[in-house]
Amino acid sequence: MPPPLEQILHDRFQSDVSPLALGPDADTALARIAGRGSCRAFTSKPVPGAVLEALCAVALSAPSKSDLQQRDIVIVEEEGLKTELLGLLSAQAWTGHVPHLLVFCGNHARQRTLHDLSGHPFANDHLDGFFNAAVDAGIALSAFVLAAEAAGLGCCPISTVRNFPDEVDRLLNLPDFVFPVAGLAVGYPASDPPVSRRLPLSCTVHRDRYPDADVAETLTAYDTLRHRHQPYPVQRRSDTLGEAAHYGWIEDKTRQYSLPERADFGAYVRRKGFSLD
Repeated sequence: MPPPLEQILHDRFQSDVSPLALGPDADTALARIAGRGSCRAFTSKPVPGAVLEALCAVALSAPSKSDLQQRDIVIVEEEGLKTELLGLLSAQAWTGHVPHLLVFCGNHARQRTLHDLSGHPFANDHLDGFFNAAVDAGIALSAFVLAAEAAGLGCCPISTVRNFPDEVDRLLNLPDFVFPVAGLAVGYPASDPPVSRRLPLSCTVHRDRYPDADVAETLTAYDTLRHRHQPYPVQRRSDTLGEAAHYGWIEDKTRQYSLPERADFGAYVRRKGFSLD
């Protein structure tokens, strides 16, 4: 049994949350979700293919913009293909031990086919088409993670597939208007994954209107608290940026975005047929 929901939320967000009193089943289910963490260490036990397929069905039951269903899931079963895809991510050492790999894709090709079938003109060739498909894929990925973890599995999204969109596109034989949004590592966890502390709710949950407030003090306090409870074992890009005396969340995230990354993704999306106007 997980700890009480109120305790998990307090530990994760550094704020008190009133007891919800929704009943033991609901409280337990919410506690498991609130206390989840990304798994990067797996056992070698394989997940049955039927389980993965059933979890895909559950994930694709999640909301879809206007019932357009603009998302696909590629279950990578061929070992050589999985090895080649994960080889692209070699900078992340843990990915070499991923038992199962799925790739969640946005699919705007089916909508084009619907117009061919109906004879109605397609009048929305602009950014929203790409955006809808990308959001649909993200919703399905989140639903898969929650479903898989409820079934005793561990998961970790892999956005790095977007660092190599052309290579992933070629390996998966993606047609025009279909593009990778994220990979997902799936398997049986070798240990309980760490639970990352999140920004306080005062920083991320707003009522009615976005507040006109300076968040620098809140971010600095969060950085200090997180460094105390969850220090980073390795400093990002220390070869070029050196070793920081205090290496917390702020330093890590700003180092990540201090150098160009995925600057060619927009060009890739346009090559897939999208207009981003």
